[in-house]
Amino acid sequence: MAIIITEECINCGACEPECPNTAIYEGGAKWTWSGGTKLTQVELEDGTVIDGKSQQEPVSPEFYYIVPNKCTECTGFHEEPQCAAVCPVDCCVDDPEYRETKEELLAKKTWLHNE
Repeated sequence: MAIIITEECINCGACEPECPNTAIYEGGAKWTWSGGTKLTQVELEDGTVIDGKSQQEPVSPEFYYIVPNKCTECTGFHEEPQCAAVCPVDCCVDDPEYRETKEELLAKKTWLHNE
């Protein structure tokens, strides 16, 4: 499963540099698939192919947020999600909408980083 940042976020930014996939962004900031990954293009669920550097709309306009399809819960990098480990208000929690096995998370890591 991915991690989500709740509304309790105080926008301290401690989590952002800890993410090995660059899946965490400041509220209101646009994001890209290629940021922090080796993806040059991505095929979306509807079959549309987009450039990895194409800017995507923010997930949250107010608080730091995590792009769920880039989050691997730090699997293959660390023993635990680093965003949750450094968050001073414990607002980085499991996202119940995105459930993935360890094998799926490792496969996502491989996909993101072309390993």
